Amino acid sequence: MTTAAQLSAFPELNVRLVEKRPIMLLVGQADGIQARSVETFQAFGFGSRIVEESYRITEMAFWKPDPANPKNIIRTAIAPDDPAEISEFPHIIINQARVMQYFGDFMRNGPSKLVPDYGIEYVSYRLDEGHEYPVEVTLRRDGTHEFTVRTKYLVGADGARSQIRRDIGATRLGKQALHAWGVMDTLSVSDFPDLRTKCAIQSSAGSILLIPREGGQLTRMYVDLGDQNENDAGAVRKTTITQIIQYANNILHPYKIDVKDVAWHSVYEVGHRVTDRFDDVPAAEVGKRDPRVFILGDACHTHSAKAGQGMNVSIQDGFNLAWKLGQVLMGVAPPTLLATYTGERQVIAQNLIDFDMQWSSLMAAKPEDFDSPTALEDFYVRTAEFPAGFMTEYQPGFLTGGAEHQALARGYTLGKRFKSTLVSRRSDGNPVHLGHTALADGKYRVYVFADPPKAGQPSRTADLARWLQEDEASPVPGREHWFDVKVIYQQRHNDFELLDAPPVFRPKYGKFGLMQYDRVFGVHPKVDIFEERGLSRDGVVVVVRPDQYVAQVLPLTATKELGEYFARVMPRGLQKKKEVNGSTAASESVKVNGSGGP
Repeated sequence: MTTAAQLSAFPELNVRLVEKRPIMLLVGQADGIQARSVETFQAFGFGSRIVEESYRITEMAFWKPDPANPKNIIRTAIAPDDPAEISEFPHIIINQARVMQYFGDFMRNGPSKLVPDYGIEYVSYRLDEGHEYPVEVTLRRDGTHEFTVRTKYLVGADGARSQIRRDIGATRLGKQALHAWGVMDTLSVSDFPDLRTKCAIQSSAGSILLIPREGGQLTRMYVDLGDQNENDAGAVRKTTITQIIQYANNILHPYKIDVKDVAWHSVYEVGHRVTDRFDDVPAAEVGKRDPRVFILGDACHTHSAKAGQGMNVSIQDGFNLAWKLGQVLMGVAPPTLLATYTGERQVIAQNLIDFDMQWSSLMAAKPEDFDSPTALEDFYVRTAEFPAGFMTEYQPGFLTGGAEHQALARGYTLGKRFKSTLVSRRSDGNPVHLGHTALADGKYRVYVFADPPKAGQPSRTADLARWLQEDEASPVPGREHWFDVKVIYQQRHNDFELLDAPPVFRPKYGKFGLMQYDRVFGVHPKVDIFEERGLSRDGVVVVVRPDQYVAQVLPLTATKELGEYFARVMPRGLQKKKEVNGSTAASESVKVNGSGGP
């Protein structure tokens, strides 16, 4: 849904989203939305709205055996969910189906009016590079009627048992943890005092991860079912809901939970697996041909559900791939760009697996196995940035520059997401979060943090602006709609005039030549972005990719380096065709090993 939503922003593309389910998803298994995902939702225009209807996690309670009576549990600590305040967005809980509905609204209301085709499943594909549309895909409608379509690219988000993964010959690496959990969403009556607080509960009878759901009453529990025998043929999957509830009551002692209704439940065995590649190019052919078929989400990585990463990491998979597909299909980026998808996201998936192995092992451990009585909560606080989605750091390469000038913008680490903060818009004086102005439109952001002279005075900022607008080495002239160029002056917004800012920062558009007023900023009166993000007072250019990750940090005078970067990632002269065709194919995902796919 994320991939299709981003591609729907390009009306020139013919994109189809096919889904095996006969109707839209009504109840999804995933529910935890990390702050990085909410940032992404903001780019798609629904971040604030989805927060309003969600359950917000602000703290986590830790329960352990009572030293005076180990059969009982007591609360031992309450930790803030985001102690370092790494994002202005919260950690929220909302049903996966609702997230997909928001993406569906974005597609349906966007330029291409894209809607999913339900009741169609993927069967197979065949590659013929001699054809203009080289991927011939066989699909099946309503379980019986087979037909074929041709496309330039095929994307499979078809879950942990992905057929497209099998067809591209990719291999899953990893193992089962041989530990099982029961999960249930229930309406319950209980004397447990923290039923509406996220809890990690450890007792002599096992462990529970408790997560309140949106709506004020629904509660999710991941209930420890213990270690499993690898030779029992998965017998634990036959555990009944009645047995799961009994396990929960044993763990919660002396408290009781009286389950009145079960909205959903499942049993899964923890597995940690990463696919060896996320596209159809085998290792021996890397660099010799460009990928045509891709996989996303659970088709690439499976893990436990207790770190709340399945849906979140999958959303970032989709965002990473989609803008690249869009730019390649629109003829502004070379097909070699697509090889960076596997290169970037596979590393992130492996980092996720490594983290989840630690977290799920800690959750499954018995209290007496810990070296320190506070080991679990210490790990939770110490690693908060990772599950929140902010430890992703793409390495220098095709899309990410080197760190020679990183000291000019210490708060904008190359390869990491662009962290927003407040500035004042010059046109109307309104305070705005700079990062929130970046939309999911496939554009590069060029943020020019000005040197000391005010707008209208000679400065390196003015020289750079002239180069951006006029020089033949600049990436902007003739391609203005692929760039969002903004300037942030060191003065307060009412200390200079909007029209003093160079024209490249207030471009004209449309048949009437209307001016864009929203790209010139001053510092916020209470939050100086130069201080807040460690920006050089001599000025600095920060280039941000369409998926919100920092790509370049350069001095204002580094026009040669800036031109060379965009000559590589967006070379001029690529043929732009009026009719281009992309396709995303997503068949029904299956919940396996605690992972719910898109």
